[in-house]
Amino acid sequence: MVMRTHWGLGTKLALVATPFLAAAMMLIAATLWVSWQLDGGAAALNEAGRMRMQSYRLSLSISAGDPGAVAQQAAGIENSLALLRHGDPERPLFVPWDNGLHQRFDAVSNDWQAFRQRWTGTETPALAALPAETAALTARIDALVSSIEAHLSRWTAILHLLQAAMMALAVAGAAALLYTGYLFVLEPVSLLKRAIERLQAGDLAARVNKVTSDEFGTLAVGFNGMADHLQSMYQNLEARVAEKTAELEEKRERLQTLYSVTTLVANAVSLDELARGFTERVTRVAHADAAALRWSDEGNERYLLLASQGLPASMAEAEHCVHAHECHCGVPDAPPGARVIPIHAVGAARMQHCVQAGFQTIVSLPIRMKDRLMGEVDLFYHARFEPQPAERSLLEALTAHLAGAMENLRLNAMEKEAAVSQERSLLARELHDSIAQSLAFLKIQVQLMRDALEQADTGRMRDVLAEIDLGVRESYADVRELLLNFRTRASEEDIGPALQTTLRKFEQHSGLRASLQMQGHGLPLDPQVQVQVLHVVQEALSNARKHSGATQVWLDVQQQPQWRFEVRDNGGGFAQHAAPDETHVGLRIMKERAAQIGASVDVVSTPGLGTSVILQMPSP
Repeated sequence: MVMRTHWGLGTKLALVATPFLAAAMMLIAATLWVSWQLDGGAAALNEAGRMRMQSYRLSLSISAGDPGAVAQQAAGIENSLALLRHGDPERPLFVPWDNGLHQRFDAVSNDWQAFRQRWTGTETPALAALPAETAALTARIDALVSSIEAHLSRWTAILHLLQAAMMALAVAGAAALLYTGYLFVLEPVSLLKRAIERLQAGDLAARVNKVTSDEFGTLAVGFNGMADHLQSMYQNLEARVAEKTAELEEKRERLQTLYSVTTLVANAVSLDELARGFTERVTRVAHADAAALRWSDEGNERYLLLASQGLPASMAEAEHCVHAHECHCGVPDAPPGARVIPIHAVGAARMQHCVQAGFQTIVSLPIRMKDRLMGEVDLFYHARFEPQPAERSLLEALTAHLAGAMENLRLNAMEKEAAVSQERSLLARELHDSIAQSLAFLKIQVQLMRDALEQADTGRMRDVLAEIDLGVRESYADVRELLLNFRTRASEEDIGPALQTTLRKFEQHSGLRASLQMQGHGLPLDPQVQVQVLHVVQEALSNARKHSGATQVWLDVQQQPQWRFEVRDNGGGFAQHAAPDETHVGLRIMKERAAQIGASVDVVSTPGLGTSVILQMPSP
């Protein structure tokens, strides 16, 4: 495995700058060395020129015959030659030797030695040859000087070349540093900046495509990782939001379905309406292809099809009544909860109608009210289907609502039947207590009339006719009073106007005077309570008309601290021990009505002082 070398930004810049720095150092060193050579050569050139001047002075001193000056000047020339040959360690003075310079220096040195031996000895030749020999020596020195100057000119050219090279190196180094700075610094920063701007603009796919191996590469990798994380988080957030939205939508649909079923349960007035509405709604919410609602009898032996949705007509007709255990649907002893019946996995003989209709799966939901099985709801699917736990819970909750609604309809029907039976019983008691007795009396009078006719007893016949006429009138009055009682309606307001109307009709039918007196102010009575109170008051007024022999009736109503109704008359009254017996049902009827509203009825009577019927309501 080849390991990739990671170069840092400083390393890269150092690698780029090092060659230029090394070249610059080399050029600087070369320039210094050439400058040193030029300094030494210039000093040697100056020393060689001074030696030419010293030669002329020596010639003049020889001509003047000054031995001291000649010796001093000869020593100076020797010193200059020594400096040119060996250089000066205290200052840069040396000859840039080469073969030509060596030859010229040797020539100067040889000429000087010959000139010195000839002209600085004890015996001096004729002075006539001195100028020529001096000129020859200086010519040798001039040749040496010229050679040094030529050598210095070459070094100067080299120095200029080195300076030009340094300038070119400086320009190249600056360009290289600028380029590497752009390549290694500015461009990565620009790429990172553009990626950040794209990310800030909402483009989560923004990435730094060019990733280097330096610090900016580390930043790019970190940025790309951060962008990947943000994009992943955003995508996960979108997925989670979509998931939560789907869950909320599912819950909304469930709540809407529950609300719809609740509304149906509250508004359904018949079992047929409830069954049809529930079948339609459960088919829609369960996404079923068809549905059937079956009602079970008391012994859970038969299942009657109340309503269906999406079932073929032939199947609905064939399974209008299904016996228990005849099919996989009608199973009274099935466990609670939804049952999934895979039609493809059970015997086709027992599911022939489902197979013919093309169904693959049935979801059976028993309708239970506590421990009593009331029926079942069957959902049919053309494909294989397995409800989720949430769907199971929803379907079971809807079925529980249906069971409660069916039970309420049954209880309401029983309540209505009981109310009708009660009203019929009341009507029978009223007829028995009033009209039946009058008709029995008339039957007796008719028999007496036959006897009088057989005996041709005219006086007796007139008496019997009078009794028959009285009986018919009383029966007519009883019928009108019964019609008045049966037409009594409850009022949403106070009971006072209803009592006033009752007394006014009583006066019209009986001819007796009646008055109403109300005391206090209380909360209005419930309309159903008002009905029972009015019936009790009417029965008390009827008894006063029939049995009291009174000429006036009073109705006193007390509203506080509790409702109290008293019907009193100025009739003959009766002794308390001689109260009406159980064969007279009027008092019993009043007590039964009072018991229905939690009230009590008392009868207070004194012979000769009239009778009072008191209806006392319970304390609020």
